[in-house]
Amino acid sequence: MKTNRKETTLRLIRLLADYKIFLFGILFLSIIQVGLTVYLPILIGEAVDYIVGKGQVNFDQLKTILVQMIIVVIINTLVQWILPIMYQKVSFEMTSDLRQSALEKMHGMPLSFVDSRSTGDLVSRLTTDTEQLNDGLLMVFEQFLIGLLTILFTLVMMFRINPVMMAVVAVLTPISLFSSRFIATRSYDYFIKSVESRGELSEIVEESLTQNEIITLFNIYDEKEAQFNEINDLYSDYSEKATFYSSTVNPTTRFINALIYAGVAFMGVILILNNALTVGGLTVFLNYAKEYTKPFNDISNVLAELQSALASANRLFTILDGPVEVETGTKEYQPGQVKGEVGFEDVDFSYTKDVELIQDLNVEVSPGMKVAIVGPTGAGKSTMINLIMRFYETDAGQITLEGEPITDYTRASLRKQLGMVLQDVWLKSGTVHDNIAYGHPDADRETVIKAAKAAHAHKFITALPDGYDTVLTDGGLNLSKGEQQLLSIARIFVSVPNVLILDEATSSIDTRTEMEIQEAFLKLMEGRTSFIIAHRLSTIQDSDLILVMQDGQVVEQGNHHELIEKEGLYYQMQMARSIEAV
Repeated sequence: MKTNRKETTLRLIRLLADYKIFLFGILFLSIIQVGLTVYLPILIGEAVDYIVGKGQVNFDQLKTILVQMIIVVIINTLVQWILPIMYQKVSFEMTSDLRQSALEKMHGMPLSFVDSRSTGDLVSRLTTDTEQLNDGLLMVFEQFLIGLLTILFTLVMMFRINPVMMAVVAVLTPISLFSSRFIATRSYDYFIKSVESRGELSEIVEESLTQNEIITLFNIYDEKEAQFNEINDLYSDYSEKATFYSSTVNPTTRFINALIYAGVAFMGVILILNNALTVGGLTVFLNYAKEYTKPFNDISNVLAELQSALASANRLFTILDGPVEVETGTKEYQPGQVKGEVGFEDVDFSYTKDVELIQDLNVEVSPGMKVAIVGPTGAGKSTMINLIMRFYETDAGQITLEGEPITDYTRASLRKQLGMVLQDVWLKSGTVHDNIAYGHPDADRETVIKAAKAAHAHKFITALPDGYDTVLTDGGLNLSKGEQQLLSIARIFVSVPNVLILDEATSSIDTRTEMEIQEAFLKLMEGRTSFIIAHRLSTIQDSDLILVMQDGQVVEQGNHHELIEKEGLYYQMQMARSIEAV
């Protein structure tokens, strides 16, 4: 859900309120800085009057004023050195906390939310958008706050010198603010579109880099380049328009302020000629007029930058306001409680409400059974696994484990009872040991080696430069696909659960190693309930139960011989495989 600019601004202010002590310190030092800055022109004016007044120059007074000016400059410099440190402390900590909160929120979101968005876009929100927000906050502290205080202080001082001239400046100067606000409002929409298209651009770049082999294989460079150019042109167009509108703010306000400055100088000369103002007084007033108008330029810059920062914050808040995966159960599975009895009772599920998938699914699996799930692509095989793991929730009906609904138990407790090996391998940047022990960080080296041997990965691991301490870079890109999958398989051997799920677990492994892995899996599955998704029908012929799925339904079930005798879909698939083999 998107929020408007006002809501986003108020929300950022509430987040800043967590840093009250620093904010009060920033306000206090900012008042000192502005007060000293405003006091300096008074000293300059007095010095001018001591030089151009009647009689000789009063050097004694000039020396006193010079000392005061040096002290003011030193203190002001010290304050200006401390303030940026405090600005950055608040800004960096807040954006860091916001990034951490967004990441933690994503970990607690339903998988459907994450699946519906591209990886590149989500990464862009947590990185680029956070940095953009940080830059905007720094500008608010560095320019907006100081600018606002300067306007207030200089108004008071100009009123003390000449109320009429102050009124002229105060009435005319806000014209530049109104013009900058008008332009900033126009630029906000373009900044929103710019950051959104930047997220799409990150998505395309991420896909192009990670799927480079596929792009090369199918020779679709031209299509990818055309897609990139289209989004890149949109991003450039939106960015150019946003930058154009925002860049007109500064010259517009400078032009208006220059006219005001010239008018004030003209009025001051008339007052001097009528002995209503001294030259020093005019010097002080012009300094104040300059200091008064300058913040309007700074604030206009901040308003332009702030539009991009608010657009980035809006995208982060979209994550923070996203749905949360609600925990439905409170029970915890106890050791030895799970034997492997799994049931689907009148289960309905669809990824999107307008496209039906699984309807009225009923399956009973006894403990220790080896269950194979086969069927054409899109039949719902992986969906069944997603529902068992509670990656997605059923729309109707229930799934039971040991006769009790899995929704009565916490997700963490449920998933501890299930072991899963996917076709898609993921390895983190770290050592081989850390990758095998992933999910069991306390596992010792002996346990990890035992798991690697069971997965037939020990041999190639010992051949690596540092063995089990070899660091895998970029998610294991320094390994072959088969080696990556062996490490993924080894994880499940560290702590073997009572229910196993194998989704094309040996798809990237050579035939000889696959036969060895299958032998290891057979030993592993003894006495344990196992679900096997396989496209190679030869690997599941000895299963106790084969579920044949089509269009989300289990259209056939039984063992290999029973299904062959029925001469249904399973039989047709077997015949098609036999023809292909010939």
